[in-house]
Amino acid sequence: MFIVLAGVLAGIGALLSGYYFTMRPVPLRIAVGPPNSDDVRVVQALAQAFSREHSGVRLRPVIADGALGSANALATGKADLAVIRGDLEVPKDAQAVAVLRKNVAVLWVPPRPKADRKKGAAKITKIAQIADKRIGVIGRTQANVNLLKVVLQQYGVDTSKLDIVQFSTSELADAIKDHKVDVFLAAGPINSKITADAIAESSRGGTPTFLAIDAAEAIAQNHPMYDAADIPAGAFGGSPPRPDEEVKTISFAHHIVARKSLPESTVAVFTKQLFAVRQSLMNDFPLAAKIETPDTDKDAAIPAHPGAAAFVDGEEKTFLDRYSDYIWWSLMAFSALGSIGAWLASYLRKDERNTNSTLRERLLDMIAAARKSDTMDELDALQAEADDILRDTLTCFESGAIEEGTLTAFNIALEQFHNAVADRRALLLTPPFTPVRPQRPQVV
Repeated sequence: MFIVLAGVLAGIGALLSGYYFTMRPVPLRIAVGPPNSDDVRVVQALAQAFSREHSGVRLRPVIADGALGSANALATGKADLAVIRGDLEVPKDAQAVAVLRKNVAVLWVPPRPKADRKKGAAKITKIAQIADKRIGVIGRTQANVNLLKVVLQQYGVDTSKLDIVQFSTSELADAIKDHKVDVFLAAGPINSKITADAIAESSRGGTPTFLAIDAAEAIAQNHPMYDAADIPAGAFGGSPPRPDEEVKTISFAHHIVARKSLPESTVAVFTKQLFAVRQSLMNDFPLAAKIETPDTDKDAAIPAHPGAAAFVDGEEKTFLDRYSDYIWWSLMAFSALGSIGAWLASYLRKDERNTNSTLRERLLDMIAAARKSDTMDELDALQAEADDILRDTLTCFESGAIEEGTLTAFNIALEQFHNAVADRRALLLTPPFTPVRPQRPQVV
């Protein structure tokens, strides 16, 4: 009974421990950068929302110096998730979980100074005309320069002779004031405040000219990380609207990626939580509305993680789906352990069973001995020995060494012994028979 109770308690403890370790929140490190960027703010808001709602996955932001630093953090194992640019080198171990936002390349020409207009300088209206111009790239990342070169190479522009200058948004006003730049490039979401402010700042002296990337489909065909896109009329505000008509361009995405080795169930839970809290963050972080599901096609530029694909395709595994094999094998293991325990207990009581069998054989021999006893002392000695055998047999039964069937057989033998002793006692106590001789008749 105690062995069974201990086994039940051990099983319950194992199940509770398994449930705790299975359902406890899983902390995931997510690399994102640069510091104070919109991406960092969105990720921090996600982390707070997950913690506030006691979600199954918790986020720990790891601030990197940019998208490239985030990718390196994932590749070196310093992060489980990362926010990366799709047009940069993707770590080999990375798989897509979600599209955080989509970005567009915006090329525009600021209004020409009056002096240039008086000189009759040619107005820039096409990308091919900027080969010998000075191009200003907003942002210090090299990725934006690479983006510019991809576009210009499609138009046959020699990128090795480009006059490119990079500056931050704080330096934009001086660049426009001093007329240091002929063409600007910005890369970000269509509703990016940085891009809208840069266009507004450069439009103080007139209306900017937006350059269409008419070869967007060809660029997307040659570079899978890019897609053809359109900038809607009036996307950057202003009056007249900027731009005044739809402009063709290319786009790329910022992805949330996970390590390939991250468990499928963990990524599925994270993806589910991500899209569940997205709506609640839209008021404070409009960029959260741009979060999209990843491309689950097999030929996607960044393959989707199986956990994210399961969520998108509606094939999430339930608790029983994920752990049915473990539960089944656990039950089989408990059954095997029970059988092994029973065999071990039986093996350890082998000597007791052998002893009891010997005692039972002795009891059967005592039946014959009782029927041949000549004195009451011999019967008393046999009875005392039978009492000792009975005591030992009951002890073996209580300890589980013998079963109830064996005890029943012993009881039959003991009853026969008692009958033999009782018959022999009655015989010994009966006085010997004295024959009566017949008297002869007297002759008179």
